[in-house]
Amino acid sequence: MTTTINKAELIEGKPKQVNLDGTPVCVVKVQGAIYAVADTCSHSDASLSEGDVTDFKIECWLHGAEFDLRTGEALTPPAVQALETFTVTDNGETVEIG
Repeated sequence: MTTTINKAELIEGKPKQVNLDGTPVCVVKVQGAIYAVADTCSHSDASLSEGDVTDFKIECWLHGAEFDLRTGEALTPPAVQALETFTVTDNGETVEIG
């Protein structure tokens, strides 16, 4: 299962939610690289695509938990469980998330 998005849709540091066969995925472009993690915070049922990005971290807007976009690792409480990460394949003008 994969989904394809146009790279022109991605704005540096601004999360975008995409649907991967019914699963919400948060896609973020940081320093030209594109990362994809589960869109739901592992601490609560909040969409990370509504959060703020600083460097390679995304912060959940609800309780402030931070995650590493490269690894999915939970960096700050209240989250302790890592996020699922997804493969990103660069196809030139598009990226494939899967």
